[in-house]
Amino acid sequence: MRYEGNIFRPPSEAYSLLIQATIGCPHNKCTFCAMYKGTKFRMRDVEDIKEDIAAAWNYYDSARVRSMFLPDANTIIMKTDKLTEIFEYARKTFSDLERITVYGGARFVKRKSLDEFKRLHEAGLGRIHMGMESGDDIVLERVKKGVSSDQIIEAGSRVVEAGIELSEYYMVGLGGTDRLEEHALESARVLSAINPTFIRLRTTTPLPGTELHDQFEQGAWELPSPHQSLKEIRLMVQNLDCTSELLSDHNSNYWDISGNLPEDKERMLEEIDHALEVDESRFRPYWSVRL
Repeated sequence: MRYEGNIFRPPSEAYSLLIQATIGCPHNKCTFCAMYKGTKFRMRDVEDIKEDIAAAWNYYDSARVRSMFLPDANTIIMKTDKLTEIFEYARKTFSDLERITVYGGARFVKRKSLDEFKRLHEAGLGRIHMGMESGDDIVLERVKKGVSSDQIIEAGSRVVEAGIELSEYYMVGLGGTDRLEEHALESARVLSAINPTFIRLRTTTPLPGTELHDQFEQGAWELPSPHQSLKEIRLMVQNLDCTSELLSDHNSNYWDISGNLPEDKERMLEEIDHALEVDESRFRPYWSVRL
């Protein structure tokens, strides 16, 4: 198996076989992102990817490989025929493979039709990790996401309709202190419209080497405090109208807020209220977070 550059994966893919299908990110302009900097995006040849899958079969006990994740960012950009060939080969190679997963931003997901996603699902694609980050168009423009809230809804809804699990990521605090409420309310609107399988919380951290960090240092963007961030989550959760699983599965978050919607909503709100009673000095400092 061959890897190029730093390999990133969601925490939920910790036990997945990682087979690199693309190098870098085709967008690579988000102001908050420190990944893939200095890397020119390219797609690997299908035959090379299949060779790595075969090498993994020789290395691992086939029965141990139940899930496979194909980094880097936005592997969904590959042609549907090529992805189908890769997925079908992986399932043929690993007879116990239960799920194949990729990253896919809305900008690239919406390029594929519903029929294409149904084909990919039939070939084995079980889940897409999509970085929504925010449902507020002003925030999306500020962070150079390259996509609108309407496009996020269009892309996410297409994935869900095709029967593929969808993990949408919400970046707590990305709107700064000035658009905290708008960021929370608009994100709740977008997520409710999509009804993704999972909503995963990630608290914004201004990482050195990013444009957002420069804005933070210059005072152009203000990082919400732990209590402000928790109040933002509360507002977002309170306004969600979907049947998704909310997860706080990352070390960037100040508090573990998890549950199924709508049945666990009141419990989660009560837990946030409890967290708001904790002195802010007891929360981790923003600079302690690492990717």
